[in-house]
Amino acid sequence: MHRLYREQGQSPWLDNLTRPYLRDGTLAGFVAAGIRGVTANPTIFARAIAGSDAYDAQFAALIAEGLAVEDAYWELAAADVVDAAAILRPVYDTSGGTDGFVSIEVAPELARDTDATIAAAGRLHERIARPNVFVKIPATAEGIPAIADMIGKGVSINITLIFSLARYEQVIEAYLQGLEALAARGGELAAVRSVASFFVSRVDTEVDRRLEHSGDPEAPGLRGRAAIAQARLAYRIFRDRFTGPRWEALAARGARVQRPLWASTSTKNPDYPDTRYVDSLIGPDTVNTLPEATITAFEDHGTLTRSIDTDPAGAAAVLGELAAVGVDMDDVGRTLEDQGVAAFHRSFADLLTELRAKAHQLAQR
Repeated sequence: MHRLYREQGQSPWLDNLTRPYLRDGTLAGFVAAGIRGVTANPTIFARAIAGSDAYDAQFAALIAEGLAVEDAYWELAAADVVDAAAILRPVYDTSGGTDGFVSIEVAPELARDTDATIAAAGRLHERIARPNVFVKIPATAEGIPAIADMIGKGVSINITLIFSLARYEQVIEAYLQGLEALAARGGELAAVRSVASFFVSRVDTEVDRRLEHSGDPEAPGLRGRAAIAQARLAYRIFRDRFTGPRWEALAARGARVQRPLWASTSTKNPDYPDTRYVDSLIGPDTVNTLPEATITAFEDHGTLTRSIDTDPAGAAAVLGELAAVGVDMDDVGRTLEDQGVAAFHRSFADLLTELRAKAHQLAQR
């Protein structure tokens, strides 16, 4: 994975975080092999905590101290993030603060509440207090002003659950407005980092489902083409928005670009190549988050060639063809956003239910 960064300027991050990985050297091994960051979300934390006894001792101690179950969860998650940040701190230092980040997301039930998101993001930032930790905020309509607010306070943010170009434009605008507010306050722009997590494979899953029900004879030929085309156009938006007088004024104050992060890059459809969403989205100033299986596949047979901006006109043509057969990409984005928020909420709720049952068992001993 070193070559992906050194030769192409793309940072590979691991899309997983578990306590066993922290304890047995697995995460340190990934970092030594070229992984430059770690992302997690409510589903990942739920799977990690529910699937391992590595958390039981700390959880029991927290419950014995009188903590509520949800408060105990945040202690478990924060402990993992702190330990992961320590492992990745050398990457953060040697990269000048570009990489070496670990992400922790605000509670998913806050996704539609701006004020609650701002408050929760502030608490997480203060609680963990590590320079190489991102607080994750979802790119819902209600999340957009929270992003601007946090950036304006100098908090580094990972914006998650971006599924459409329209929403991505709003995310970039929120970042720029936040930097401008921070500059007006005399803040240190160089200390702020941000990534915009643009989800990929789920787009093909939803678009392909719609194409199957289209009835248009041209629809089958468009299967599996939407996600990469949209991500490539997102990269063009990124390049366009981080140039020109407005951006240059911020850059002169030390501001750094908000890098696009390709999320959901494991292949969901077994008919598609397993490195499809890595091979096709390689380019400078980007991040790709990969689960373990995709890392292994790319190291074995991936194609290490710049591909993100090879054919922007072709990418635009694909979206035009999709519109012609009745696929509304903005509606696709709204659908996937709703599904993503709901899925994270279910994972979080299920985990809390399981932890409450475990707390009850502990109380009976």
